[in-house]
Amino acid sequence: MSDAALPPDGLPRRVLRSETLIVLALSLGASAVSSLISFIGSITRSGPLKEQAASLNGSYALGRPWLDLSWQLFGIASALVPVVLVAHLLLREGSGLRAIGFDRSRPWPDLGRGTVVAAGIGSAGLAFYLAAQATGFNLTVVPESLPDVWWKYPVLILSAIQNSVLEEVIVVGYLLRRLGQLGWTPMAALVASSVLRGSYHLYQGIGGFVGNVVMGVVFVLLYRRWGRVGPLVVAHSLLDIVAFVGYGLLAGKVGWLPTV
Repeated sequence: MSDAALPPDGLPRRVLRSETLIVLALSLGASAVSSLISFIGSITRSGPLKEQAASLNGSYALGRPWLDLSWQLFGIASALVPVVLVAHLLLREGSGLRAIGFDRSRPWPDLGRGTVVAAGIGSAGLAFYLAAQATGFNLTVVPESLPDVWWKYPVLILSAIQNSVLEEVIVVGYLLRRLGQLGWTPMAALVASSVLRGSYHLYQGIGGFVGNVVMGVVFVLLYRRWGRVGPLVVAHSLLDIVAFVGYGLLAGKVGWLPTV
């Protein structure tokens, strides 16, 4: 699949350029900046990176269990607002999210391909993280620190799906489409998408940046081959579900999993 697509009727390139920057500023572009600031803070602290923690899916302790659950669900829902914005912008072109292959037209091929991709990337990604953490190129990633309540694992699964939809729709489908409409070459668009993915994982350390750049390259190539972000969302969801739920079940119980 080519990234190139005709610009929406009546919209000059400067409007598309501004629109793309706004979408990124409201979502993963802002995450990349905050991740960079966090990484700089990590390397200026005393002590090696592997003795510091990068925490995800933390608890907020608002005093009532239903308030804690409400806060978690609010965070998940609000994080998906940029995806709704992208859907609106693509509907303006007369296509919607089906233009980037995020629809229900091919559920079983998407599920099958995504599962295969997750299986291939998962083991290699875990090995790379353990090596990067052991050699001091990565912080110790704490995928979850929620209390042991009944909604812990459902929330972790929803959080994994939210991360996946947000990243693959915006960083792969939408960004490649817009960069193609703006006249970027396929190689330049691939580099931009992959480096952006690595940048908003920089809070984990150099290992997190490099590993996610490589993942970004693979995902862009698969998107161009299949023409759909659906399989990528499935693959990313499975990877994050295993990471979040697996950490919750195994942390402190197995010696090979780094904890703080």
